Amino acid sequence: MESTIGYLEKIIRIYSKRLETPSDETYDSRPQPDKWSKREILGHLVDSAQNNIRRFIVAQYEDIPNTPYAQDEWVKLAGYRDYPVRDLIALWTGLNKHMVHVLSHMPPGGAQRKCKMGGQPQTLEWVAADYCNHLLHHLHQILDLDPIAYPG
Repeated sequence: MESTIGYLEKIIRIYSKRLETPSDETYDSRPQPDKWSKREILGHLVDSAQNNIRRFIVAQYEDIPNTPYAQDEWVKLAGYRDYPVRDLIALWTGLNKHMVHVLSHMPPGGAQRKCKMGGQPQTLEWVAADYCNHLLHHLHQILDLDPIAYPG
């Protein structure tokens, strides 16, 4: 888990600054009418952080909790279309720093505990590593960087 924590810290350090570069107009652009805008993708990353923090905590006191979430509903109901971008960046940064803190304080053996996210149970270590890959996939979408494949 230590290497994943270090990797997440690096992602936060590098991308929290890069996220401030695009204009509000860029954040409002959509690749297609039925797809999320870059602002909504950033909102989705906020939701993902919240849901994963919950998983890391709940799985410490419940055996294999089932913790799925309806991502499209979360994005729509949170109203990210008109959420101030700078506030979203600050929220994303703060939640990810909090996640680092939660992961760093996981008790011995905690990384091997499991949770379900709608499919087969996964270890928290796997969830944390997958979260980093998910982050990079979407951060590259937001910043128009080379695509990073991520299972959909």
